[in-house]
Amino acid sequence: MSVSDSNGPWGLAGRVALITGASRGIGKSIALKLAAEGCAVAVAAKTVEPDPRLPGTVGETVAAIEAGGGRGLALRMDVRDDDMIADGVARTVEAFGRIDIVIHNAGALWWKGVAETPANRFDLVMGVNARGGHLLCHHALPHLEAAGGGHVLMMSPPLALETVPGKSAYMISKLGMTLTAMAIAAEYRGRGIAANALWPETLVETAATINYRIGNPKLWYKAALVADAAMAVLRRAPAEQTGEALLCMQVLRDAGVDDFVPYRCDPDHEPPVIMSGVRLPEVGGKHKGDGTL
Repeated sequence: MSVSDSNGPWGLAGRVALITGASRGIGKSIALKLAAEGCAVAVAAKTVEPDPRLPGTVGETVAAIEAGGGRGLALRMDVRDDDMIADGVARTVEAFGRIDIVIHNAGALWWKGVAETPANRFDLVMGVNARGGHLLCHHALPHLEAAGGGHVLMMSPPLALETVPGKSAYMISKLGMTLTAMAIAAEYRGRGIAANALWPETLVETAATINYRIGNPKLWYKAALVADAAMAVLRRAPAEQTGEALLCMQVLRDAGVDDFVPYRCDPDHEPPVIMSGVRLPEVGGKHKGDGTL
């Protein structure tokens, strides 16, 4: 059974979404799915010019949205830059009149132990992940409230201590995103704004897993797994679900999905669940010098 295309009682048609890290991978997949259901989508990312090391630009995502009959806005945004975030939020409201959905998907990766993590690497993951998510919400929340409510979705995990060794700085930064979602859920409870975190139980095929050689297709699901789970959350009325750290496969099961084979990168191999004690593979290489994707 596949995810229903129904908008549900809340409805996505006519909504406005702002997504960071949407030039490729999971962010782009979510952007296209939201646009297909009638959302205008502000596509925010660092990449505005083609880069041979990383496929995809904000312009290409917007072009794909418009090719499908949707409305998109390309925003160059380094989420470490508060002014760029504030400008992107303001331009989204100027272009579309409101913001209903905010998704922090941009991410920086550094999977090393404490002794191998100097200040600049710690600051990188904190700046892109935790600080970027906080500042995005700081600037966007007044507009969600003005629109009568909406969704904040952080692409970040629940606390799972078995995933922390060897990547503590990264996990601190990602859990900072989750805590931001939990804070917003409590601070805005009863005011029409839902905030949740969402994370895959397995490895997913992204620029990070490909370029850092984290596993291989036998261990990966497609980005569509996360995008479909995000859509299942965003289709729900904000009052129905808030303050939760959600896992993608469980979200999809709750939405009626019982066949995950189409999501496999290798149809003959089921990717292992890594949020219940299975160790993550080691990072096999480097990509960009600053660790961002």
